[in-house]
Amino acid sequence: MRRLWLAIRAFCLVLFSSAAARAIEEAIARRRGEPLPRPSPPPQAKPTAPAKPPPRAARSEAVSLLAALQREARLVDFIKEPLEGYTDAQIGAAVRQVHRDCGKVLERLLALRPIVAQAEGSPVEVPAGFDAGHWRLVGSVAGTPPYRGIVIHHGWEATTCQLPVWSGTDGAARVVAPVEVEIERAGDQPPAVSA
Repeated sequence: MRRLWLAIRAFCLVLFSSAAARAIEEAIARRRGEPLPRPSPPPQAKPTAPAKPPPRAARSEAVSLLAALQREARLVDFIKEPLEGYTDAQIGAAVRQVHRDCGKVLERLLALRPIVAQAEGSPVEVPAGFDAGHWRLVGSVAGTPPYRGIVIHHGWEATTCQLPVWSGTDGAARVVAPVEVEIERAGDQPPAVSA
């Protein structure tokens, strides 16, 4: 019974201790008159990969584009503004500025160009093997391409995509425009804030 417990203890030692496993292996080899096993080389340290930078906060490219349109053209302010109290002339003047500034943002970030050179109302031929992402056919579409028709809209294609890289926090990833607060100079009394 004593040898059974010794065998169990030796078994556990061999499982959990490489030094004990080598000692028992050497003892068995000596007992049998075999050459002693060569010690295995120490394990080489695996090269460590350089630490990865923390992942950037996730932000939708749509929110980035909308934030740029708001920051530089006040598009969201214009769209969300109730227009009931304004005259058509006032709205027209505001539209002119928003239109110009939005155009600058889109040109800088996306460099939009018409897909076809033909003007609206001009005849056009849709080639065989056309890409459905570039062409949308409406009306009486029958038979096989090439198709002949009239340009209803020339389409738009972004020739680049230079959206700003988000560097903010996860909590602010959906912020289109932050709250702006003007801080009063020291000594000035700020207006009372009701809770």
